[in-house]
Amino acid sequence: MSKVVKIRKGLNIRLEGEAEKIFSRADMAEAYAVKPTDFPGLTPKLTVQVGDTVKAGTALFFDKYRPEVQFSSPVSGEVVAVNRGERRKILEVVVKPSATQEYEKFTVSDPSAMDRESVIDVLLKSGVWPYIRQRPYGIVASPADMPKAIFISGFDTAPLAPDLDFAIKGDEAAFQVGINTLRRLTQGKVHLNLNADYPSTVANTKGVEVTQFSGPHPAGNVGVQIHHINPVNKGEVVWTVSFLDVAIIGRLFSEGVYNAAKNIALAGSEVNKPKYYRVIAGASLQSVTSGNLTADIATVRLISGNVLTGTRVAPDGFLGFYDNMVTAIPEGDYHQFLGWATPNLSKFSASRSLFSWLMPGKKYRLDTNYNGAERAYVMTEQYEKVLPMDIYPVHLIKAILAQDIDKMEQLGIYEVVEEDFALCEFVCTSKIEVQAIIRDGLDMMVKEMN
Repeated sequence: MSKVVKIRKGLNIRLEGEAEKIFSRADMAEAYAVKPTDFPGLTPKLTVQVGDTVKAGTALFFDKYRPEVQFSSPVSGEVVAVNRGERRKILEVVVKPSATQEYEKFTVSDPSAMDRESVIDVLLKSGVWPYIRQRPYGIVASPADMPKAIFISGFDTAPLAPDLDFAIKGDEAAFQVGINTLRRLTQGKVHLNLNADYPSTVANTKGVEVTQFSGPHPAGNVGVQIHHINPVNKGEVVWTVSFLDVAIIGRLFSEGVYNAAKNIALAGSEVNKPKYYRVIAGASLQSVTSGNLTADIATVRLISGNVLTGTRVAPDGFLGFYDNMVTAIPEGDYHQFLGWATPNLSKFSASRSLFSWLMPGKKYRLDTNYNGAERAYVMTEQYEKVLPMDIYPVHLIKAILAQDIDKMEQLGIYEVVEEDFALCEFVCTSKIEVQAIIRDGLDMMVKEMN
């Protein structure tokens, strides 16, 4: 019988536009991109230039400070652009796909029969290694480390998040091979954390320790799960892998190719028919949003990821490397008289300041309006109500702002990443961009520790 952990703190944000459990295979996108900005702490060095022909699995760039960590093209075709930002920072490497997909070939093998070094070598050369991230710092894992455990969250509780158990359908065999691969990378346990409220199709996966979680968001966050199972202390390292990405790792060994296809959700109140699409990582969002939005694109906020932690993208932007959904919600580019103080039953509130609390089952069409600007920090204990971790969030944030490394260590910086504070940002009366502060603190720690 697996252990059940009940999460009591948190908040479920009920939004309109949940994806219906229907699969649709998206057409091949006009372009695909790998974005160095998806990988915190990365300094990319290009291995290709515009005009080069690549295969799926061909390296596009590598980490300047860890040259063995490569980032590969998800499709075969021609490199058509290297988009840059300020100070020539690389933002995107764009590939136009060929009519027939070609793959770099890697050895088909059983990872259970391979030694650790051989498994790591295949993961690095194929460009699949970046799917493995580490705590602390929330960065791409270092192949030189030995993690004390590996954690996989088998469900997502974020607003409109995809049903991962539904999204993994058809990839169960690859998922098991992926688990066998991860087992070779640690001397500790591989933890698979599932939702206690409904049965999972991968509950009988071999080689994992299953723990069940119940409760409101962020019960599905892997950071919260790590905190309740085996917290990260100073000097320790754990690795995490997104649930759907385990199957991509598995296909590398069972098929001998980098096959980055996965099922994602297109959701949100501005989507005509929210449902699931089979796409390749890095696809242009137009391949799933074209003709599927209820309003003019100028009035819609497209987000790669969920509304709490996702990244705003342009209509011709690309799916993020780790993202399992695309969300479309209304832009909040308007001013409302009296703002939040206007009596209204169509607004969601984390407190009882609005009468919407009288309708616990209602779903809301929320937009991006802040309803105010940043203001002085107030000690309200709002953060503590939605963060189910044994840390002091406001004190940690202030330590980061003060650049006090010792205090940051004492207050739990090694346990957290931005997504763990997403709800804190949502409920914040002071409109503080909490997630950006946490990332600044993590980047500071990486520089200090290195």
